[in-house]
Amino acid sequence: MGADVVLVGYFSAMRKDFETLMASAARALAARGARVVVQVVQRRGVSDDGVQKMALPYSSRTLLSYGKVREVAQACGQANADAAVFLTSLTERQQRTLTDMLGRPALSLPDILALD
Repeated sequence: MGADVVLVGYFSAMRKDFETLMASAARALAARGARVVVQVVQRRGVSDDGVQKMALPYSSRTLLSYGKVREVAQACGQANADAAVFLTSLTERQQRTLTDMLGRPALSLPDILALD
């Protein structure tokens, strides 16, 4: 891969080991030649209202909340990242929408790992 990437994780509040999962994903990308320059996490279900909606993405178009997409875009720009890699599988629509919004490819880690 040989690219600088922003690693993006989307987790429910019930998932207590999200930091371990992010670190594992960063190692998997490093083993493929990528360098994780920034990590961004979106947690779902932290508030009482969010607990009821944990299984749903914030947005069917972007997976993340709009504010978090802006945060990822800013991180990508500041780090001059080549791509954003999401731990979660992305639908084709999410991938296209996020690629447009971020100004660089939005990839899913499961797709990258499947290339091996």
